[in-house]
Amino acid sequence: MAAPITSSAPTTATGAARSYAGPMVLMTTLFFLFGAVTNFNDVLMPYLKDVCQLTDLQSSAVQSAFFGAYFLMSLPAGRVLEKLGFKRGIVLGLLVMALGALLFVPAANSRTFGLFLLALGLLGAGVTLLQVAANPYVSVLGPARTAASRVSIVGVANGLGGTISPLIGGLILFGGSAVLKARLAQLPLEERLTQEATLVKPLYLGLAVFLAVLAVLFFLVRLPEIESIPADEEAAAAQAAAETGRRSALDFRHLALGVVAIFTYVGVEVGLGSFLIRYGESQNISQLSGFTQELVRGLSVATSWAAALFGNTPDPIDTSAGFTKAVGAVLVSSYWFGLMVGRIIGIPLLSRFDARKLLVGVCAAGTLFVVLSIFSHGETALWLVVLCGLCNSIIWPVVFPLAITGLGKFTKQGSSYLIMAIVGGAIIPPLMGLIATHGGGLRVAFVLPALCYAYLLYYAVSGYRVR
Repeated sequence: MAAPITSSAPTTATGAARSYAGPMVLMTTLFFLFGAVTNFNDVLMPYLKDVCQLTDLQSSAVQSAFFGAYFLMSLPAGRVLEKLGFKRGIVLGLLVMALGALLFVPAANSRTFGLFLLALGLLGAGVTLLQVAANPYVSVLGPARTAASRVSIVGVANGLGGTISPLIGGLILFGGSAVLKARLAQLPLEERLTQEATLVKPLYLGLAVFLAVLAVLFFLVRLPEIESIPADEEAAAAQAAAETGRRSALDFRHLALGVVAIFTYVGVEVGLGSFLIRYGESQNISQLSGFTQELVRGLSVATSWAAALFGNTPDPIDTSAGFTKAVGAVLVSSYWFGLMVGRIIGIPLLSRFDARKLLVGVCAAGTLFVVLSIFSHGETALWLVVLCGLCNSIIWPVVFPLAITGLGKFTKQGSSYLIMAIVGGAIIPPLMGLIATHGGGLRVAFVLPALCYAYLLYYAVSGYRVR
């Protein structure tokens, strides 16, 4: 998930006009990578649940390890960039991610869940550093009048990466040839799990190589220098306190409520994607609808070439056995595809209509979809959750500016609190796992996302008001 690019973009050093096509391609690649690595966790979570023999609660630590880095690394990342500069910061972030990807090899060899979590933590830390470094660059890689277009481009790239990676991951981790599946089924449990654990290694070895190459390219390419913006924080805070009588951004009620809104939004977005496969398994669907079968077969064939790049040649996903993890991976991809499409559609809609009223609509729809899903069964319950991806599309770009409205000199501080609230992605999924494991199953656990949407609806109706 890409952090927003603020309107107070840093300026570049003066000089002759130049083409930034090359650096922009690299930046777009980075944002594609952010989406791909982040959303791949949605298929990695059920995969590790089986390979490491975990409960729903234990498997949810996958998202905690990854998204916890946003909370732990946001402030240190800023200090690292102050010392190294943005370009070297990007290189360092890529290398940290590469190290995390390489750590998947010993983790898979030993089937040690703790090593998997450490690897995911390093990936999350690298992504956090890259987010903090990459966002300002997008705003300065070209004329200011086209900054919005560049933001849209990298946003779509982020969504595309997040849509494709669960699909490819599902083919590799849950697909496989019929011969391979038959051979694994005959092995003793421990030996079978050990064999299945090796499936993840080519993916992350390939990712590590790609990250290393990308780090070299960023080291070699010329990027614009971003000038620092001098600011006396103590003087600014004193001035703002004198003007408003408030000494912190959290003294603004709408900002404090907005932090909770971002927390719940990221939590519900990640939680729904994380448990969609497990939710499908709990429905005991023995026969898929014709639409779902055609969708699964078409997408699995269309993306099988990507699996071949990692030395894997899976057969088309078998839809005759009803719902499987491989089928679930296609639905996860559809969930994130809805978010990407919604953001593309949202660009003109948000400029023509009242953004807050649109926010009310999507939050109300999200609440309704999850509640209806809880009381539904079979594919209907699953597709209602998939539709929530479309609802999620405009929540971030509307809530964020509403929350920082009227903060004045506290705007930067308020933005920092909102970014740190991304930790909701590390907390809501484990809470869902806790409810699923000890509180009545996944159907009961989905009450939590419904409550998250209900809070977002409250913020859109009333909580946003500046007082």
